[in-house]
Amino acid sequence: MLADTFAADRPLLWGMCYRMTGSVADADDIVQETFVRAMEHPPARTDEPLRPWLVRVAMNLSRDHLRRRRRSEYPGVWLPEPVATNDGEVAAAGGKTSAAARYDTTESITFAFLIAIEALTPAQRAVLILRDAFDYSTEETAAALGMTPGNVKVTLHRARQAMRAYDTSRTTDFRQRQAAVGVALQEFLACFARHDIAGLERLLAADVIHLSDGGGKVHAARWPIFGREKVLRLLFGVSGSATPPLIRLAEINGFPTILLEFPDRSGKKPRQSVFQCETDAAGRIVRFYNVVAPSKVSGMFISETTAQPEA
Repeated sequence: MLADTFAADRPLLWGMCYRMTGSVADADDIVQETFVRAMEHPPARTDEPLRPWLVRVAMNLSRDHLRRRRRSEYPGVWLPEPVATNDGEVAAAGGKTSAAARYDTTESITFAFLIAIEALTPAQRAVLILRDAFDYSTEETAAALGMTPGNVKVTLHRARQAMRAYDTSRTTDFRQRQAAVGVALQEFLACFARHDIAGLERLLAADVIHLSDGGGKVHAARWPIFGREKVLRLLFGVSGSATPPLIRLAEINGFPTILLEFPDRSGKKPRQSVFQCETDAAGRIVRFYNVVAPSKVSGMFISETTAQPEA
């Protein structure tokens, strides 16, 4: 019975925990701990559905994890751990999300969204995810988080206020955003391969930002890089390699993404990179996300299937 419940509810729980933590490994651990507790200390009412109880335990564990994480210092810029979304499984983990949800299940796993909710308290984050991404009602959210409906409403209001800058910068048509990023990445690759500086300058916004996460294990800029000139200098500087990198395109966290692999690198030079961008309404690149921390990107690469496309 519990095995069937695990199979049925694991995608939903994992999707919640990943959105709470921004980490594949942490989501795996929290979901596993949730089912361990279900086996060792099951709820008293066995005649009621188990899913609400599992959601409550998983969300409590996620909030506890976030509180511990906030007390530790991360070496440099933190970016979410990438997750492949080509097959739609992660994006669909919301299960019951309807068209009325403020953020659909794909948008709520994007780098931009997961970075934006880092500014929220664990309670605000949990309420926002359940109410605005998973389309839980106020009463369902209150039951899942052990809060009163009134506290849920106040917490959600504060969370939405904190998300105002993110909401202002996004367009409501998510598919349009995905397509624009795909076009920009293809143009970026073509210009970069030709060393077309003028083309890159047209493609990048003047105030473009580059964020890189090395996790303290490999070389990466410890602070955001601001401005077109500095970002281009950084990109051409870190691309230097005796052997051209292997390049593959994939959908990561909801958006087209470049996967780079440098076979000849050693030491603290990044060998693998998950490279994604964000565009503005005019299609110009306004932000780069470059995840190179080995613990975060190694699962994205299968060398024997990696191919280098024509520029």
